[in-house]
Amino acid sequence: MTIDQSLAVFERGADEILPLEGLKKKLEKNKPLRIKTGFDPTAPDLHLGHTVLINKMRQLQDLGHTIIFLIGDFTGMIGDPTGKNVTRKPLTKEQVLENAQTYQDQVFKILDKDKTEIRFNSEWMGKMSSADMITLASKQTVARMLERDDFSKRYKSGQSISIHEFLYPLVQGYDSVALETDMELGGTDQKFNLLMGRELQKQNDQEPQVILTMPILEGLDGVQKMSKSLDNYIGIDDAPDDMFGKIMSISDDLMWRYLELLSFESLETIADWKTEVKNGENPRNIKFRLADEIITRFHDKTSAEQAQQNFINRFAKNQIPDEMEEFEFESGTKIANLLKDANLVNSTSEAFRMIKQGAAKIDGDKITNKDLEPAQGTAVYQVGKRKFARVTIN
Repeated sequence: MTIDQSLAVFERGADEILPLEGLKKKLEKNKPLRIKTGFDPTAPDLHLGHTVLINKMRQLQDLGHTIIFLIGDFTGMIGDPTGKNVTRKPLTKEQVLENAQTYQDQVFKILDKDKTEIRFNSEWMGKMSSADMITLASKQTVARMLERDDFSKRYKSGQSISIHEFLYPLVQGYDSVALETDMELGGTDQKFNLLMGRELQKQNDQEPQVILTMPILEGLDGVQKMSKSLDNYIGIDDAPDDMFGKIMSISDDLMWRYLELLSFESLETIADWKTEVKNGENPRNIKFRLADEIITRFHDKTSAEQAQQNFINRFAKNQIPDEMEEFEFESGTKIANLLKDANLVNSTSEAFRMIKQGAAKIDGDKITNKDLEPAQGTAVYQVGKRKFARVTIN
């Protein structure tokens, strides 16, 4: 592969490569780059938004570069302050290690385990003495740290910033020194931390790493970033039917964004699909291809094919699924409480919202009365296109 062809892989979906000329010079040496991506195991499960970086790691791994999957078991106990307006609660060592194991189980559904270097930053940070940490802290000034947007906003608004939070970018930067990395990948929100690695490498007489930032993936709403707290996410451990339904719910415009950042299909193939859609192809069929690829990656091909057939049966043919959760409630239960307790909505306020939008149904008929007390008997209750429950009112 030529350098230009390699650069095209690096640049696919990337927000920024700094400095681009530096990457070209490293590639001209014609030897594998040491490429690091760090993950703080602060939560036990991943969603597709997290996999944007992991997908890029796999693409570069396939080019023959050395991929270092760095688990921030030390930094995880500090808590990444990026994008936070309050001090994060540090995790215990036990929580971090438990989450780290789950991370490994999940990321190797994408990365080639045999070709991935797994490291924990406690390997070197855990050996640092108090004097070593003070020396590291002396490498940067408070003024430099306050250039960070999140720190600056908190300082100006009078919100507290703990001293240990200033250590986070220093420790992340020192990881690049310890691993002698040629490149570090991160989200656009990590740019300050990634640049810190370059600075510390220079101070330690190392050739500074190139940084590559990837965009933050929008959630199903197409507006806010994918997040479990916003309930606009696709978990990589979601059931195949749930995955398929969620992917089919995204807008036609967002579909192309997902293909660029989540698919391993070539850009040429995706461009051909765009042409097909312009010439009359139903965008639904392109979403079918994306859903098939994603579900096959995290489950298997058979599950992907079955999920597509279930989707067609349920929605294209307007069928109700045979299997669903079953509940029993007493007569007089208000509809909003019923929908919440049947796990069809997260709150009664969401239930009111779904009823107002015409998205809540009983046996296929829209619910129009938010104060309804359903009659006795058994019926199928539905919210949106994917959530069903069989409820008996006694």
